[in-house]
Amino acid sequence: MKSILLLMGPNLNLLGEREPEIYGSASMQDHIECAERVANEFGYELVHFQSNNEGDLVNQIQNARGKHVGIIINPGALTHYGWSIHDALSAYEGVIIEMHLSNPNQRESWRHTSVVAPVADGSIIGFGIQGYELSIRAFHQIIGNDD
Repeated sequence: MKSILLLMGPNLNLLGEREPEIYGSASMQDHIECAERVANEFGYELVHFQSNNEGDLVNQIQNARGKHVGIIINPGALTHYGWSIHDALSAYEGVIIEMHLSNPNQRESWRHTSVVAPVADGSIIGFGIQGYELSIRAFHQIIGNDD
């Protein structure tokens, strides 16, 4: 079974508690279960990892090489300044989907720039928890075109 790595960055462990008016009331576990359900429907195994530390995310990206066919990443605030994540993703040969629950372009101006977008195959933003389904569908479409 092909596997997808779902990476979540800083503060996403507080989903359901932190700013529910922006991120919704679903917990991180709810988000993971949603993503797993959709991934399984398409025949993928989903491996999840969340960290508040940039280096941990970089290690996961590097370890994904040759192991996972793709990465769906919500780097949280690291989206805007995590150049080590950008560099690690640029060395990754699989499909990369950047995903955000909120729409950063509708928020503070410092959130408008993504250092991840230039190395991602695409970005899904602003659809809340439904973004996982959209990301996995997009991922499957890209993979299907590669097979």
